[in-house]
Amino acid sequence: MNEARAREMFAAARVARLATVGEGGQPHLVPVVFAVDGDRIVTAVDHKPKRTTALQRLANIRANPLVSLLVDEYADGDWTTLWWVRADGHARVLDHRDDIARQGVELLTRRYPQYRDRRPGGPVVVIEVARWTAWSAS
Repeated sequence: MNEARAREMFAAARVARLATVGEGGQPHLVPVVFAVDGDRIVTAVDHKPKRTTALQRLANIRANPLVSLLVDEYADGDWTTLWWVRADGHARVLDHRDDIARQGVELLTRRYPQYRDRRPGGPVVVIEVARWTAWSAS
């Protein structure tokens, strides 16, 4: 699968898994909603309930900006349809009032109807993708 197709399949997915690593080397994996703009991926801290606003993923990105995001398709009955795409890159945590962050929130709002009534107001994570990697069974 070429890079353009990998990016297209990634962008069409509804949820990704964001992998970060903390200062002590402990991996941390969480599902996120996202939007893709070329080789840039954005996700934001939104209003969904969380135990704390000091999220581990944000602390990890500040300590180590190297991240990976993974989307995939799995079908129990037909393994010929299996595929995954991984985006590896450098992440930044931006205040939601930052110009780039505002553009990202705009993309997220267009993509997810749930954000139209209540836009994300927390920090925005912007990932500059350095490498797209993909695999497909067919």
